[in-house]
Amino acid sequence: MEIKKYKKEQVLQFYREMVKIRKFELKAAELFMQATLSGNIHTSVGQEASNVGACLALEPTDYITATHRGHGQCLAKGAQPSRMMAELYGKETGYCKGKGGSMHIVDVELGILGANGIVGAGIPLATGSALTSKIQKTDEVSLAFFGDAAANQGTFHESINMAAAWKLPCIYMCENNKYGVSVCIDNVCNTVDIAERAKAYGIPGVVVDGNNVFAVYEAVKEAAKRARKGKGPTLIETKTYRHRGHYEGDTQTYKPQEEVKLWMEKDPIENLCKQIKKSRKATKNELEAIDAEVTAEIEAAVKFAEESDYPDAMDVTADVYATDNERSVAR
Repeated sequence: MEIKKYKKEQVLQFYREMVKIRKFELKAAELFMQATLSGNIHTSVGQEASNVGACLALEPTDYITATHRGHGQCLAKGAQPSRMMAELYGKETGYCKGKGGSMHIVDVELGILGANGIVGAGIPLATGSALTSKIQKTDEVSLAFFGDAAANQGTFHESINMAAAWKLPCIYMCENNKYGVSVCIDNVCNTVDIAERAKAYGIPGVVVDGNNVFAVYEAVKEAAKRARKGKGPTLIETKTYRHRGHYEGDTQTYKPQEEVKLWMEKDPIENLCKQIKKSRKATKNELEAIDAEVTAEIEAAVKFAEESDYPDAMDVTADVYATDNERSVAR
């Protein structure tokens, strides 16, 4: 995609958001390996263009459902690094008051309906959100992020079938990073492209370079425009790659070294940086200034998290929903 057609401010916004995700993820990974964070985390290093291109193509009033690898998706939709880091620390200033952790960040006001630790579970949630928009006759679009492995789940097929039949304003965004844990998608899928499956439901299936933020942006922008016109869903597949393991500590011995080398040369941030310099959209000093600003923002987020309080033990049942035989009870 031609960088020339974009204004300098928009190009730098793409760059800033991608760098923010990369620095947040690397800092979170560092903290985890130092045993500063509990639980586990799944980073999206290498997938920044897919996250940012998709979310910046949406309106602030639109909704997303994120995945277990959802830090970048939430940041791209406008989540604050400070509150996200506090959630990773298990602090009460986090988005879920320290109770959700890395895989369950939510902010409905930002349109983040929730990250989810269950593979493919966000797909029907986004479909339900889209159904709500259609019933209420509002203009919102819902976008479901999911990985290549989730495309083999029943929730994928059932949700897209419903959305196609009812022409729901939903975008199904498959971030194909080639691996579900340690299983290569090529070994468990009989088509080269997951987007090929869209034909079965009579909807558009689009394959884009997931490391090209402009390509992702334009594909999602077009899908959102189509959805708002009442023409139904689109299945978008972004071809990308996760640089780090499925989880922090994963040695990734299942990845061929030639493959790793090839994809590292396609690093979305490095390539965007080269494009910006070549097109003279910004100078080296301007990009370095952005890098420094983002670094300071992430360090401030860590400080905020470290200085925040842990939740009171007496609040363990607050904001928890339970179901008994007669009714649902919010405590």
